[in-house]
Amino acid sequence: MWKQWLVGIVVVAVVVAGAGVYLGLEQVEAEQEEEAQASAVNITMPEFQQIRDQVSAVASLQAVNAVELTTEVSGRVVALNLEPGKRVEQGEVLLQLDDRQARADMAVIEAQLADARRQYDRAQSLRANNSVSQSQVDVLRTAVDVAQAQREAAKVRLENHRIEAPFAGVVGLSDISTGAYLQAGTGITTLDSSDRLELTFAIPERFVAQVQLGQSVLASSPAFPDQVFEGQLIELATRISELSRTLAVRALIDNPDGRLRPGQFMSASLTLQEREGLVLPEQAVMVRGDEKYVFVAEDGVARRVSVQVGNRMPGLVEVTRGLSTDDAVVVTGQDRLSSGNRIRVIESDLAIPDNRFEPARES
Repeated sequence: MWKQWLVGIVVVAVVVAGAGVYLGLEQVEAEQEEEAQASAVNITMPEFQQIRDQVSAVASLQAVNAVELTTEVSGRVVALNLEPGKRVEQGEVLLQLDDRQARADMAVIEAQLADARRQYDRAQSLRANNSVSQSQVDVLRTAVDVAQAQREAAKVRLENHRIEAPFAGVVGLSDISTGAYLQAGTGITTLDSSDRLELTFAIPERFVAQVQLGQSVLASSPAFPDQVFEGQLIELATRISELSRTLAVRALIDNPDGRLRPGQFMSASLTLQEREGLVLPEQAVMVRGDEKYVFVAEDGVARRVSVQVGNRMPGLVEVTRGLSTDDAVVVTGQDRLSSGNRIRVIESDLAIPDNRFEPARES
């Protein structure tokens, strides 16, 4: 009899153990199935960075001092110093016209002036003895003044035969040759100061209150894509254009190596202010209508969070409200998520691609 009880107990134990194993396997399978259904995502933590509030605009360069040199008198060219691209100093002679006639005229007038002065001096000495009238002395004094004025005019005519650099700069192209006869008003070349250039552009009217002299300006050119030129704001227009609703401004950029040229097209970026801001990769921010939001990972669950964005930078976006540095923001796979979905965080260096707008850092 006791054998039958023993067999029964064994059978019951086997059944109970089998049921336990079955339930355990079923729970493991359920957990595995639930884990398999969880979306694989990558996360990143927002961080504070230095942010520049900037205004970008199309700009053009112009020389601080620029002039087209022309002749003021007619004459034949006897000397030239017009090598294109050559730097000249202020007062350096660039072109000399034949001035022999002007020098001869100057000599005649100086002789006449000397004679007028002698007659005036003699008349003054005779006047002391009342040998001549005061009216005669006055006439001779007038003759001296006229001769002096004629000498000044002759001096100007003589100097006009010589074209000098009004300031230090770079000489432009010229088609003039030695021996050529030039009429008055003939353009001979251009002269531009190149050490410092003015960058002219316009900013939208809404930024006028934030613009101040001395603010930093960065400029780039398609001709030198790997170089950024720095400058400072030096001039603000007194009027806003009614047509474009913009304010014209000018910045001064150093150009010591002469790479930049007047008239060149540039892209300008004016820094209005610098501050600390919370940023994250721009790929993490989703947009639906007027709403901007991200997904935050919390205990294996995705939670949708509305955010307010501020400044945008290459590859990054500033978040002004809605997040903190403790929030784990989903940066991949968020386009398939809804709030409350299960997620599985994976680690990958390829989740966030390198920012192609930033220069490579040296290791």
